Amino acid sequence: MTNESSKKAVLSLDGKQIDLPILSGTLGPDVIDVKDVLTSEYFTFDPGFMATASCESKITFIDGDKGILLHRGYPIDQLAEQANYLEVAYLLLKGELPNSTQKAEFEHLVSTHTMVHDQLRKFFEGFRRDAHPMAVMCGVVGALSAFYHDGLDVSDPKHGEITAIRLIAKIPTLAAMSYKYTSGQPFMYPRNDLNYAENFLYMMFATPADVDYKVNPVLAKAMDRIFILHADHEQNASTSTVRMAGSTGANPYACIAAGIAALWGPAHGGANEAVLKMLDEIGTVENVAAFMEKVKTKEVKLMGFGHRVYKNFDPRAKVMKQTCDEVLAALGINDPQLTLALELERIALSDPYFIERKLYPNVDFYSGIILKAIGIPTSMFTVIFALARTVGWISHWLEMHSAPYKIARPRQLYTGSPQRDFTPEKDRK
Repeated sequence: MTNESSKKAVLSLDGKQIDLPILSGTLGPDVIDVKDVLTSEYFTFDPGFMATASCESKITFIDGDKGILLHRGYPIDQLAEQANYLEVAYLLLKGELPNSTQKAEFEHLVSTHTMVHDQLRKFFEGFRRDAHPMAVMCGVVGALSAFYHDGLDVSDPKHGEITAIRLIAKIPTLAAMSYKYTSGQPFMYPRNDLNYAENFLYMMFATPADVDYKVNPVLAKAMDRIFILHADHEQNASTSTVRMAGSTGANPYACIAAGIAALWGPAHGGANEAVLKMLDEIGTVENVAAFMEKVKTKEVKLMGFGHRVYKNFDPRAKVMKQTCDEVLAALGINDPQLTLALELERIALSDPYFIERKLYPNVDFYSGIILKAIGIPTSMFTVIFALARTVGWISHWLEMHSAPYKIARPRQLYTGSPQRDFTPEKDRK
């Protein structure tokens, strides 16, 4: 609940004063309500919206300076340790964790919607086999609106609820299909007897010839944690994109496709993929020390360390490191690239230069190592991010539509030519 403070900010312009209300949330800094600035015929200028609260939300809270990430008030490390992904999904959607009955009903509801319409197979056939899986995902997720006409009324809460279930259930199926298609393997249909993470790994790696295919429980647990740790992250670029597209009244499938497109950018969803590219460039363990010295002189950039939001530490990284250790121990992998990554981690955690600057390994560093160890190609990393983030996107979309909202319409600081007259004889020369 937003509360208006007794304090007010005062803006002085052209000899006039404008009182701007100061609003207080449950947690975090107070915000100055600048709507009344419009009465002065001025706008505010805030590139990247770094100092602007674009909406009011009850879903996720981040304090980057203190390394805090809360979903509906619950710390992310506690959720990752004690809940599974669908419980966290229920929490994000509903506001509270499910009891045992609600959990069973929710899991059953999701499992009964994992199949996708068979005609969607033809959409995949329209893509080249070497298409990036994110290109495929942008297309097929947006196309879901052509198949589920009974859930497109954005004003009907029941339509929103069933659409949320369909998205959470079907995105893993579409993600696995995008991998199978680009690798030339037959699609694997979902299995309702498996849990969410197990089912995804089954659809990714099983083949019709693997009649006795078993999902490694350590890998399933790791994948479930990756899903949890990427489920939502407040008003980031892709979530803001979903809200902005949703403010036009666009259907939720189109809005989620827009979120996927925004996530595709390497500055947003491609960070763990960038970690492995960096490891490729380093080459061998023997080159790590020299590489880290170049980092200190700013000759090269260290990917997967530090975070734009978290100025102390990424609260997700601790859980992800534990999961990373469990996966590597369970698989007994002797991969030179993973050995190289662990040497990077050792230096960053022991060298005063990195400690003083709080350049700790973040969630992207560890998730990239885990996904590689599981056998997932780097081209699928951002797809898995999108899979996990879908519940956050649709939760924000539903929250926005649960109350009055305005269509997004940012202003600009125009620096082009002033108005001028078009004179054909002169201007066409």
